Amino acid sequence: MSPEMTPKERVLKFLKGEKVDRPPIFSGMGNVIKPVLDKYGIVFSRVHRDSELMARAAAGMYREFGYECAVVPFDLGVEAEALGAKMNFYDEVEGLLYPTVSEKSVKDVNDVGIPGDLEHAGRIPVVTGAIKALRRELGDKVAIGTYLLGPFTLAGQVKELDELFEESFLEPEKTNRLLERLSDFIVRVSRIYRDAGADYITLREMGGTSDVMSPKSFRSLIKPHLIRILSEMSRPSILHICGDTNSIITDMAECGADAISVDQKNCMADTRQKLGAGAIILGNFDPIKVLHKGEMQDVGPAVLDSLKGGASAVWPGCDLWPEVPKENMEALINALKGAKPEPARKVS
Repeated sequence: MSPEMTPKERVLKFLKGEKVDRPPIFSGMGNVIKPVLDKYGIVFSRVHRDSELMARAAAGMYREFGYECAVVPFDLGVEAEALGAKMNFYDEVEGLLYPTVSEKSVKDVNDVGIPGDLEHAGRIPVVTGAIKALRRELGDKVAIGTYLLGPFTLAGQVKELDELFEESFLEPEKTNRLLERLSDFIVRVSRIYRDAGADYITLREMGGTSDVMSPKSFRSLIKPHLIRILSEMSRPSILHICGDTNSIITDMAECGADAISVDQKNCMADTRQKLGAGAIILGNFDPIKVLHKGEMQDVGPAVLDSLKGGASAVWPGCDLWPEVPKENMEALINALKGAKPEPARKVS
């Protein structure tokens, strides 16, 4: 009898399209929840600025629930802050609020100044410190993941959204230059995270969804930059786009990531039919309705529906909401541990 795979082996073999004993139970997006924060005495507003707290919270998802990954950071403002945007961490507010950008830093491409010492810019050293701390704590047992915003989503973090959308429609060549510059930045940060010890990276282009951009605009304005970034990022890599992406799903597959991640608005069966048996598709249960607000007995059937629909492994459609109940998280893990392995699949 062969020895059981470690979580890291399972995740990385899976992302390479190799045979695994069962689909890994992991994610490439933020997944810390309140039961872990409470057990380790971590204040949510502080976890985003302290490497050790960030690592402790991420490792806690594996230690407390058996989630087969440790993913940092937990908010979407790290890259924007490194480019000069101001953040609000809600230190004086009770409850679980994610940091948000309070002051944008970019009007046009000339305002994008990439620091020469990028590894020390903003909170990038907090994330790299957490990745290193996770490697020290977990060794080679658990896969360490991180994520970066895609160029159009990042543009919306550093530039006023109404101006970005207007420019994208009226003067797309200007937006294209901005995305090109931001792509340079994203590639450089991805290498910093990889050098720190990240095992896999998710590129999150939420702003590229068909809910916001037409398929034609996605193909002409965003897709070329995603192809370029993913070609220069270390592997394995995952591309995630929120919303109903069935109309651009083949374009996503053509961007060059090892796997693609889709959210709950996607028709998984349609996605599988369009991409074929060879694609690694991650998705697509609803992290709010199912895991946060759903009843414990409904969690297992809901997440297994993703596998039945054609998912290679089950991912939430977005970040886990921090207030997910402990019993719901346990139900997710227990349901997926009994899932049967799928044939090796890889995006062509």
